Amino acid sequence: MNLNAIETSTKGLSFGITPYSVTIGGEVDGIDLREPLSDEQVEDLRWALLDRKVLFFRNQNISTEQHLEFARNFGDLEVHPFAPHKEGHPEVMAITHDKNRPGAENGWHSDVTWRLEPSLGSILRCLESPPIGGDTLFSDMYAAYENLPEVVREKVEGKFAVHDFEGFRVRLRAQGASEEQMAEFDEAYPNPEHPVIRTHPETGRKGIYVNSTFTTKIVDMKRNESRALLSFLYDHIASPEFHCRFRWRNNSIAFWDNRCTHHFAINDYHGKRRSMHRVTVCGDRPA
Repeated sequence: MNLNAIETSTKGLSFGITPYSVTIGGEVDGIDLREPLSDEQVEDLRWALLDRKVLFFRNQNISTEQHLEFARNFGDLEVHPFAPHKEGHPEVMAITHDKNRPGAENGWHSDVTWRLEPSLGSILRCLESPPIGGDTLFSDMYAAYENLPEVVREKVEGKFAVHDFEGFRVRLRAQGASEEQMAEFDEAYPNPEHPVIRTHPETGRKGIYVNSTFTTKIVDMKRNESRALLSFLYDHIASPEFHCRFRWRNNSIAFWDNRCTHHFAINDYHGKRRSMHRVTVCGDRPA
């Protein structure tokens, strides 16, 4: 397995970074998100995000307004059409799980790939962490692509896959959504076809861009062949060599690039409470 590290150098940056693994993840030290960021800090964070793919921050006791202010440094913000949000703040997803509402995000995925223009990145803030468990895994899609067998790489190059919000559709119907409402959602969010291998718009690097949560099939491929190929890619993405792991504590933040990472929220804190706020930065159409 070929994992070539991009060495993270703090020389010349306005903060420090501690890498979490060879190719992905880094903890930022020396930034207080209660304060407005300077132009230099924003540019340095953009560079660090492209390099490390997911950035972690500790001890950031910020308000909702400060969370939003931080996110807006990187682009416009999305409103998730199906998920609960904080009252008065439609851009802030409220994600809380406890003994009555067990976690349901435990599957590898990139956020909102069922949009025509999926998000650039997500910024998740921990309000309350369980005493143990509830970690999040992140997988480097560049490394996953670069370590594909050549025969598989040839099969997926130039292919497109369909993405769908089926999991949300099931929940919406269970919550009483009418067929008229479902038709409106289907019209607003038609199943997009995204490249199986995406080229990152800023780095120019290639990464795997299908996920078991939202991808349904590969276009112009027989059903059995599509299923087998997707199954191989999903297993490959789950290889631990491509991963880093983040253990949440209260006031921790993770900022990840959805264009080149997958993540997996581990539901191993049964009966305990885990409460998060997520703000998502708008992206562009994958190419």
